[in-house]
Amino acid sequence: MNTRTHAHPWGYALLWLLIAAPGFFLFYGQANHYASTLPASAVGNIAFAWEREWIPFWPWTILPYWSIDLMYGISILICTTRSEIRTQACRLLLATALSSLCFVLWPLRFGWDRPEVGGLFGQMFAALGLFDKPFNQAPSLHISLLFIIWLRAAAHLPARWLPLLHLWCVLIGLSVLTTWQHHLLDIPTGIAMGVLVCWLLPVAPVRWQRWHTAAPARARGLALRYLLGSASCAMLAGWWQGWGWLLLWPAAALAVVAFGYAVAGPAVFQKTGGRLRIAASWLTAPYRWGAKLVRRYFLNALPGAEEVVPGVWLGPITAAREARFAGVLDLTAEYNALAHPAADYRSLPLLDLLPPTPAELLHGAQLLEELRLRHPGQPLLVHCALGMSRSAAIVAAWLIHYRHVEDAPAALALLRERRQRVTLREHHLQELASLPARGEQP
Repeated sequence: MNTRTHAHPWGYALLWLLIAAPGFFLFYGQANHYASTLPASAVGNIAFAWEREWIPFWPWTILPYWSIDLMYGISILICTTRSEIRTQACRLLLATALSSLCFVLWPLRFGWDRPEVGGLFGQMFAALGLFDKPFNQAPSLHISLLFIIWLRAAAHLPARWLPLLHLWCVLIGLSVLTTWQHHLLDIPTGIAMGVLVCWLLPVAPVRWQRWHTAAPARARGLALRYLLGSASCAMLAGWWQGWGWLLLWPAAALAVVAFGYAVAGPAVFQKTGGRLRIAASWLTAPYRWGAKLVRRYFLNALPGAEEVVPGVWLGPITAAREARFAGVLDLTAEYNALAHPAADYRSLPLLDLLPPTPAELLHGAQLLEELRLRHPGQPLLVHCALGMSRSAAIVAAWLIHYRHVEDAPAALALLRERRQRVTLREHHLQELASLPARGEQP
């Protein structure tokens, strides 16, 4: 048996650190210099009137503020594979480049002068002022980099050190305010930038490729609706300003969902092993909160899980919590798994309101049959959000492919007999009709 372990790629990590560190100074330094050369009338300021009175100036917080420089390099060096090293360095560079572009397009300045500080802290503020002048406010690059660094550190630190990491990161986040380096709205915009970059560059690869749907016209229509919703939120943010800028979050979430329906498919939610990755979860949170409210409204008038054939149950996502199910097939792309810990869990992320493709139908049918063979005679749950469309289509595909029924109309008739509410429309039946029975060539 080969017990040799792979050595840490220190040389590769140092190479990327030598690229990322100068890249930061190049992008950020040039943007800072550009803002400093503009006339005062061309450099705005976004701050609440109460910030100067209520946000204190704490000189000692320059220590956590400066510490991110050390953490910047460490976050690359602690990565254990070439892919992770490259992704982390590219995340840091992309966040710096995109933020610097924002600084050039919308130059901003901190709204008031910092008090004089003496001693060690004064020297640290003086050193900061040599490079980090009071420009480049929103999005806070400090906060963007902090989010990116925090994800890698949390992934590698032992569990006993995580509380200390979280506490120190909170101190760093607060320090951008208490050093009078940033205004309040710079923080959520900085988080948004960090989240966006981590979503664009996931550590575990995501197949960003052209997605093919069974109903292109319907997918385009849904994409257009979400895009219009995104544009409406963005316009309201620009109109209200102040706290209204937070509407840029749902605007971004709806834009991402529109991108999913138009181009990328379920990959936009980055659901792996039943969990959405942190960046995707945060980025799409407003959309998912809205979807959850809609789901709760409709669940009031819907039954729980119902048995379609002996051992195979069809129902909403909430039924997955029930301990009676030995296996769960989750067909949602937008929700984290709710399956009972003891259940044998399988996942096939599908977009809501669209019929699955023949390939997705076949894959779902195979996953269900795999569960059935692993747990003979035990109850299995197939669910989507409400148990009406995606899950019904997959169960129908399983019934057809494994010859429990003759064809799509027979599968639909059986489902409607056993399940009170099933929404399979003509485009679903067309895809199901093209599904081969087991042993036949597709």
